[in-house]
Amino acid sequence: MKKIFFLLTVQLIVFNSFAQNIDRSSNGKIIKTIKPKIPAKGAFYTGNYRNMFAEAGYDKVSIANKLEKIWQQLFYGDSINQRIYYQVGADEAYIYDTGNKDVRSEGMSYGMMICVQMDKQQEFNKIWKWAKMHMQHQSGSAKGYFAWQMNRDGTIMDPGVASDGEEYIVTALFLAANRWGNGNGIYNYSKEANEILELTMNKDKGNNKPITNLFEVDKKQITFVPTEVGRVFTDPSYHLPAFYELWSRWATKNSSFWKHCAPTSRKMFHKFANNKTGLMPDYANYDGSPKNIGGHGDFRFDAWRCIMNMAVDYAWFKKSGNELAQIRKIHSFFIREGIKNYGNQYTLDGTKLDTPHSAGLVACNAVGALASKDKSAWLFVDDFFNTPIPTGQYRYYDGLLYFMSYLHLSGNFKVYNPN
Repeated sequence: MKKIFFLLTVQLIVFNSFAQNIDRSSNGKIIKTIKPKIPAKGAFYTGNYRNMFAEAGYDKVSIANKLEKIWQQLFYGDSINQRIYYQVGADEAYIYDTGNKDVRSEGMSYGMMICVQMDKQQEFNKIWKWAKMHMQHQSGSAKGYFAWQMNRDGTIMDPGVASDGEEYIVTALFLAANRWGNGNGIYNYSKEANEILELTMNKDKGNNKPITNLFEVDKKQITFVPTEVGRVFTDPSYHLPAFYELWSRWATKNSSFWKHCAPTSRKMFHKFANNKTGLMPDYANYDGSPKNIGGHGDFRFDAWRCIMNMAVDYAWFKKSGNELAQIRKIHSFFIREGIKNYGNQYTLDGTKLDTPHSAGLVACNAVGALASKDKSAWLFVDDFFNTPIPTGQYRYYDGLLYFMSYLHLSGNFKVYNPN
């Protein structure tokens, strides 16, 4: 009898603890009643990556099943409305921008990152080989860089460079080396990552005009495009301080430089952001002011990713309270706009420019919950979890951000350290 009483007491304590986190209305809807609790140390140091969906009250089996569904749909779904991954021959594959009808270094880099996080080495190798064999410049002043825009047949559409592609490719290669070990040739992942960093940061030596370094050395900031024209400003969504922290530990050269780039980016987020809304522009000058080229001084598609970049950096390393404050400001703005119907483009001061409630922005905003102490963060997690996996012609960008955000929020986007 005492044993039964003890078990009932334990069950009641567990139930009451859980009940403090969630409640249910008369129609069964989950209602969060407490604030998210940010761990005392960053996930990089503890190895504990939060499952925000589980913290929000969703069943872990359902969470895992949905992750598998995302993988199957975006990588192996029907070729007309679902997949973005297309295999070529026996050992190559590309990520297809179904809206613009091209292959981009951005998409290839995201595809590689998704594969290493999903423990899909076969698909990772196929995407990497296509990028290496077709996209990467093997000679000339742009040697080491990747052409940002390709045709599906592997021919170059535009030989220019989009700096964020290199950032994700390098980090995905380092993580692949740490998770799976290095192989031979192009599958010596860490060697390839180091070569990309070394080649793209040595363009100031010798005559490589108009190609320049990936980062502005004196500013310690990523360039918008590493050319004489594109180097004079940046893209706030290209700022990835969490990645620079990893490079400072794993790269064979310039570790001190990468170590300084991380805090620089953390400080810049505040300078990029509108003081009222927290929104950041697509393009910005190195002092943080908007760069008004073709409307990109506004909050548009690139800028969606800024909140994800800040949240992940804070969740992993917890080094900047500035990121926490900016995320709170952005969340507050979108709550005022309406959690279910905010638009996807705005002026920095909050005037709506377009109305779609885009899955990619919904996903990135939800990642902000990783660095939030406010109950309102659960609204963004719920909105994302209940948003369908993107399909149709414009599934590429929305789908990739959706996939990476789901990995982050389910505790499946992790740092794999050497050994």
